[in-house]
Amino acid sequence: MIGAGAAGLMCAATAGQRGRSVLLLDHAVKLAEKIRISGGGRCNFTNLDVRPECFLSENPHFCRSALSQYTAHDFLALLERYGIHWHEKTLGQLFCDDGSQAIIDMLDAECRAGGVERRMGVSIEDVSRSDGFEVRTSEGVFRSESLVVATGGLSIPQIGATGLGYRIAGAFGLDVTECAPALVPLTFHADEAARFAPLAGVSFCAEAEASGPVFRENVLFTHKGVSGPAILQVSSYWMPGEPVSLDLMPGKSARAFLDERSASEQRVVNALAEAGLPRRFAQAWAEQEGVDVRLCDLSAPAREALAARLHAWEIRPNGTQGYRKAEVTRGGVSTRALSSKTMMARDVPGLFFVGEVVDVTGWLGGYNFQWAWSSGFVAGKNC
Repeated sequence: MIGAGAAGLMCAATAGQRGRSVLLLDHAVKLAEKIRISGGGRCNFTNLDVRPECFLSENPHFCRSALSQYTAHDFLALLERYGIHWHEKTLGQLFCDDGSQAIIDMLDAECRAGGVERRMGVSIEDVSRSDGFEVRTSEGVFRSESLVVATGGLSIPQIGATGLGYRIAGAFGLDVTECAPALVPLTFHADEAARFAPLAGVSFCAEAEASGPVFRENVLFTHKGVSGPAILQVSSYWMPGEPVSLDLMPGKSARAFLDERSASEQRVVNALAEAGLPRRFAQAWAEQEGVDVRLCDLSAPAREALAARLHAWEIRPNGTQGYRKAEVTRGGVSTRALSSKTMMARDVPGLFFVGEVVDVTGWLGGYNFQWAWSSGFVAGKNC
């Protein structure tokens, strides 16, 4: 088994505890570094609202089987066995009370319970198949009946992410879909970045959309563009050249709000601040939109136009901050090449792919870890 991250550890523990002899290899020296840094060190390990609609893939139904075979409640039962306490934040997101290390220690203990042998700091040089699989490494050649690839994606290369899993898939003739950074901050063109630079650090709740679902969470302006949970969510759906639409008054009627104040001498900036937008942003936005005026100076058509812009303000990113800032990778080993029930390659018996290396990308909020647990468990039951 290659890859000692979330999916690899879950798979190794599951396979080991059903009596399989498991060797787990990883080029990293530290175990499960991505788990350790996740959730600000508290590991947003799953979500109470896990469902197939919360995942992106060329085949949106592919994840359904694995998610039903090992659910968020199954993982919570595992935490309970180890006495690990957790808490819910917003939108069903579950975090570990005692920090990410508790999750790593639990998975390590599960692997030890299954007799898993683990070797860290091992470079993979070549993978081939004749009578079983042969993995050539910096520590020698290893042979096995089955091979599980749990190498993750390209996100966060500074902690060791590589494209090894995609290369292994290609070597065995499996298609890999186009990959891109996901759950990642978006950037502006230089002139727009300069214009919005004074807003760096300003955050507010909005509804964001980019050719996909609408997400109502915080938007954060940065020196390079925009970030925050709402932007990270839509980044998985955003395509270069497309705008991102922001509803600056989510859940409210901007037209009714403006009409109620149509006779007021209050300036638009002050009204927007009263509606909940940060004053710095309200001022910059009103100036950009040419509406830094008194409410009573707006005609009915002008109020209607202003309300429309408040509910659908478009920004045009020119890119993302890349894999260094991306939480996950969109795309990966094609689901057409894999069995959704076992995670095994259809045309290469004994070869499995699990976790982020597969073309299944979850929303922000614990969904990608749940995919790691579920896909790892399923492969561990079948490898």
